[in-house]
Amino acid sequence: MAIITKNLFSTKKLTWFFTLLLVISLGIFIKQLIELKNIQAFNQEIAEGKSPHKFINSFEARYATAYWLTTKERYKEANILFTNLLPIASPSQKAAIQYNIGNIFFKRALALNGTDMTVKNETEYLFRQAKNQYQQAVRLDNSHWGTRYNLDRMILMLPGTPVPGVGESESPGLIMGNIPVGLP
Repeated sequence: MAIITKNLFSTKKLTWFFTLLLVISLGIFIKQLIELKNIQAFNQEIAEGKSPHKFINSFEARYATAYWLTTKERYKEANILFTNLLPIASPSQKAAIQYNIGNIFFKRALALNGTDMTVKNETEYLFRQAKNQYQQAVRLDNSHWGTRYNLDRMILMLPGTPVPGVGESESPGLIMGNIPVGLP
């Protein structure tokens, strides 16, 4: 028994084993170092607003591109990109996407409403779309305070469900900042 153990753990075999272990560890270290460098380059390109050269088809790259488009007020393209990400996103990522889509509708409605009161129906439609997106985001992740705050703003700004028999002149209309819009 002692002879078998002595042959199994000979100095030559242990040297080869530890050399192999060292080479494998070194390979893993180099691979992770390259990956870290690529991630840093990706983050730098995103921070500068450039199109990333690494991980170009990753979820993060597509999300960052869509978010960048919203900052440049290119809402239609951003909405399409965000919507295309929904099928492959995790529940928390879906909540973030719904929040951003809601923000797109919210910003468009605010910009539209601020220019002309003849666009009341379109503005109300955009606000309702924003409200729906915020509600979906809250259902997916109730912990994000920004979503909950924006949903609260939408509930306060939108008129209630129309009551049958109430004329158009009696409806309160869109309320922004608790001040009725359209009063003389």
